[in-house]
Amino acid sequence: MRRSGPLNPTGDRHWRGSARLAVGCALAFCGMTFLVDWDAGTLTAPRALLWLVLTTAACAILLPHRVIAGPGWLEVRGTMRRRRVSTDALVAVRQSGGVSSHLVLRDVYGRRLEVDPRVLLANPLLWHELDTGVRRSRERGTLRHGSEALERLGREIDDSTAQAVFRESGLS
Repeated sequence: MRRSGPLNPTGDRHWRGSARLAVGCALAFCGMTFLVDWDAGTLTAPRALLWLVLTTAACAILLPHRVIAGPGWLEVRGTMRRRRVSTDALVAVRQSGGVSSHLVLRDVYGRRLEVDPRVLLANPLLWHELDTGVRRSRERGTLRHGSEALERLGREIDDSTAQAVFRESGLS
């Protein structure tokens, strides 16, 4: 039986642009600090090294996490670590509230990751991979908590996709 859909992992299609913006902001910070220090006549080798270290730190902080999904897994890669869960063996899903909402996924192997729902909203292929895995988890009976959060997110993604199709076709 052949699997339908993409064989390669699916990634966030907006990540490269966000990464370029993060690097650009860090480089602008570096340029401005060097320029101000040079103009004040206080630019020395230790201060230049300090500005380079701060620029690297700013870039690491601003660099967005990269979300990648494949058949049966979802992975979030940060600057320091990589987290992966098996989407076809999920135990619980919950949506944490607050200023920045995150979807927290836990699988039967004890692995856990957090993903921003806006990334899934902006990337229907990522959502499709996650949704396919969630359906398998439900079929196997491992997913016990959080189905309502995923259904709510799924409706939101379907609505935004339909609105985008209507907008592009000139029907709205």
